[in-house]
Amino acid sequence: MFNTGTIVKVLIPNVVNTGYDYRLPMDADLGQFVRVSVMNRQYIGVIFGFGDSGLPPEKIKNISEVYPSKLSVDDLSWIQKMSNWTLMTPGAVLRLIINVPDAFLPPKTEPLYNFNFQATGKITENRQKVMDAYSSNDNTAMTISDLRNIAHVSGAVVNTMIKNGLLTLCDTKTIEPNEFNYSYFDTGDITLNPEQSAAATEIGTAVDQGGFSVHLLDGITGSGKTQVYFDSVLRAYNAGKSVLLMMPEIALTAQFMTRFRKRFGAPPVVWHSNLTAARRREIWRGVLNKKIRIIVGTRSALFLPWQDLGLVVIDEEHDTSYKQEDMGNYHARDMAILRAKISGFPVVLASATPSEETLHNVELGKYKILKLKSRFGGAELPKISTIDLRENRPVDYMLPDNETPQHGNLSPDLCDAITETLNAGQQVMLFINRRGFAPITQCKKCGWVATCPDCSVGMTYHKRLGKLLCHMCGRTMQLPQKCPDCSNEISMYGAGLERIQQEVIARFPNTKTALVSSDTITTRQTLERLVEKMENGEIDIVIGTQILAKGHHFPNLTLVGVVDSDMGLYGTDFRAAEHTFQQLFQVAGRAGRGEYPGRVLLQTYQPDNPVLNAICNCDRDAFLNADMSARQAAKMPPFGQLIALIVEGEKEQVLKSFCDTLSAHAPILNGGKIMGPIAAQIYQIRNWYRMRFLIAGDANANLQPVVTKWLSGVRVPANIRIKIDVNPQNFM
Repeated sequence: MFNTGTIVKVLIPNVVNTGYDYRLPMDADLGQFVRVSVMNRQYIGVIFGFGDSGLPPEKIKNISEVYPSKLSVDDLSWIQKMSNWTLMTPGAVLRLIINVPDAFLPPKTEPLYNFNFQATGKITENRQKVMDAYSSNDNTAMTISDLRNIAHVSGAVVNTMIKNGLLTLCDTKTIEPNEFNYSYFDTGDITLNPEQSAAATEIGTAVDQGGFSVHLLDGITGSGKTQVYFDSVLRAYNAGKSVLLMMPEIALTAQFMTRFRKRFGAPPVVWHSNLTAARRREIWRGVLNKKIRIIVGTRSALFLPWQDLGLVVIDEEHDTSYKQEDMGNYHARDMAILRAKISGFPVVLASATPSEETLHNVELGKYKILKLKSRFGGAELPKISTIDLRENRPVDYMLPDNETPQHGNLSPDLCDAITETLNAGQQVMLFINRRGFAPITQCKKCGWVATCPDCSVGMTYHKRLGKLLCHMCGRTMQLPQKCPDCSNEISMYGAGLERIQQEVIARFPNTKTALVSSDTITTRQTLERLVEKMENGEIDIVIGTQILAKGHHFPNLTLVGVVDSDMGLYGTDFRAAEHTFQQLFQVAGRAGRGEYPGRVLLQTYQPDNPVLNAICNCDRDAFLNADMSARQAAKMPPFGQLIALIVEGEKEQVLKSFCDTLSAHAPILNGGKIMGPIAAQIYQIRNWYRMRFLIAGDANANLQPVVTKWLSGVRVPANIRIKIDVNPQNFM
């Protein structure tokens, strides 16, 4: 407790500060939320400790307001340790938590009106409805929204009555926030099999006993991992704890919401970036006041102001969506585990294809592993095989009213399998992880390629838009009719999912198709409608990107065709093989989840590739062991550490000059090395040029202090940005 008049350090949510000193106007605790002024702007911050600026007392401002709510000492410790690890400033970490500053504004009010029975004027039909609304409610004063809902009249009618004096202002009413009065219980609709029960019991025991632990729920696709961790969610909830269920993408929650409601009798509260400001404010306040104790959310949900958090479940823990690369670089899975370790509660990691970092921690004995080896309900695993495109080449096809043959992307064997599946009244999924229609637009004669003027990447043609689109910055351009350099014909090369849909419609003209990508699925409701159509049999062939690979359960889907299995096998990232395996294995897991057996066909020019062989043989562990051995030899994570410095500048020469200065001041590392600078693989994004340094060290290297000291010795120009990425997932 800090007494009135004490000089305290207040941490403020921005990207540069480590706290400013202020004087307390009243007694307050460590971690308490306060309102302060910085450069005549108001901020919400938290008390972070005693003041240490050394400024004369007369120069120290008073705190404007002290709020009753606060962060715990564990929360403050987590902020500091996360800052130390990620090299974000503590203020930048706090900005992730206080991301709804208007949550501290007083509740809004609405005016209340009485009906003026003494007023004169024509009583129309609509006005009579308003009079009746008052009469049926004992002439109680009402808001405009009340009148619209009860009398079923428009706002214009009510406003005219106010203007004419028929309605008179008498008071104001506080708008009550959503109280989220959900009560959860086990409906008893689900019976776990022995394998699930054993896993649920072990996790449940950890929840009951408390204390830090990490459990990897390693189950094949369709094994019922969700119902296992639901069991621990209810245990933590019944013990009065708060629970976070983290999902890599909010699109995953479409069917998840139905499962949750069926198991617990009420829906969860969902948190993601597309909520309205009002909804975000209600949820943030609800979590702070512990009126909301179960949240299903994306990575940002970890930074809600949790009270007595007792369990975090991270579904699809391997997914790269958990890595944040804007507003600071952090991995939500790792930061959740750090938070659990500080506060002493269990974490559940669920995946059919766990990350190699997680499996390494299992080997070291840091995490416990629980395996689910059979599909729930007795469903069989799909039969997976390759189609060798060197021998089974796609044939051309014709479009209606077009005499020019179109280059095909679907092999005869895959087309035969599609026909057979459709004739059996079953559904097909075609997977290609490339948006749009064609990734390359090029002149056949001079070689001109459509590239983004602001980024050093090619633009993808999107047929639905009728435009070229940059996938880095979102810029659009009209597709030129002829080459802008030589006026000759331009052509489009490569295939995105829109081109695959065109081919499917041409080859199977009577089928109903649907596209699934970030371009077509922009809200949870859109995905829910698609899922409903799939379940109702309104879609025969669904064509999509990686959104389709995660978590969806379509009982009548029996054939999965991967159009380009080679994509991603040989990327510049040392994790390329692992990520490709995870993605294709997850896609394969969508087939045969109901009563009918499934099959998966992988089109490839490399049928003997170890990744594809491991998938076909369902031999995940053999692939992972080989890949981890290669990483160990190269001292790559999880057997080493990496920190990337991405240096960006608006002026190319200024950037290169600064990188030379930075390189000249680079320290010599014991047991590690600093590489670079080199031009980033994508050299220009949104008109900012980019250079990269990579700091590598062994698994026990303490690289963060080295980087901090290195950067502190160099003055950074105003038009230069430095992004620090600890253990990067993206090497572009």
